[in-house]
Amino acid sequence: MSERVQPATLTAAEVERYSRQLLLPEMGEGEQLRLRAATVALIGCGGLGVAAAPYLAGAGVGAIRLFDPDLVEVHNLHRQVAFGEADLGTPKALALARRLRQLNPLTDVGFEVRRLGPSDLPSALAGVDLVLECTDDPRSKFGLNDWAVGSGNSAVIGGAIAMRGQVVIVLPGSPCYRCLFKTPPASAVSCQTAGVLGPVVGVVGALQALLAVEALSGTVVGAAGRLWDLDGAALRWREIRFERDPRCPSHPF
Repeated sequence: MSERVQPATLTAAEVERYSRQLLLPEMGEGEQLRLRAATVALIGCGGLGVAAAPYLAGAGVGAIRLFDPDLVEVHNLHRQVAFGEADLGTPKALALARRLRQLNPLTDVGFEVRRLGPSDLPSALAGVDLVLECTDDPRSKFGLNDWAVGSGNSAVIGGAIAMRGQVVIVLPGSPCYRCLFKTPPASAVSCQTAGVLGPVVGVVGALQALLAVEALSGTVVGAAGRLWDLDGAALRWREIRFERDPRCPSHPF
């Protein structure tokens, strides 16, 4: 992306666009300027990504980078609600980029139609302040966690399947995803085999966006070292606290 040159204060257009947000005691001009200066990456533009990304653009994140190798298919539409039938056969990253540009022209949106492996992360995520991991691939979540811990970056890692969802935020120096889950499962259940309810994915993606906005604006308090676990069938959230594992290979002790 090209370098963004921004005024030192909010413009009149920004004040109007974000006026309801700026009324919050947690979100003054300083916090809004931090959002404008931030660059966020989303790995995965499926159900979680299309739920999170519009809230990031709507909140005023300055730059968003999208990564996904897949095309929009008809079975995506019940939960990936940023897409419509006109997007069928279009790369998800491209279709979502178009949607975000329509939503907020002030956000600089870039996309790449590719899958990111562990070796791709240092170059692909250079200059990024925070990453949302929104895929259905456990190995991608562990790889992104390891990159975030090693680089001192921040990540919000989410997952959803059937009627369940989980979210963890990893901040510099905090307990990480590998401290909690140790290693990827030998086999993973997918939406293709277990199914998934669209609103469950939407709730999890929206929570990822909330944590990202709070972390980027500097308003996040006590979010690290917690797993948020959603049971959509029972309409219940569980908050599970965990500590840094001294044996975790991600952390340089």
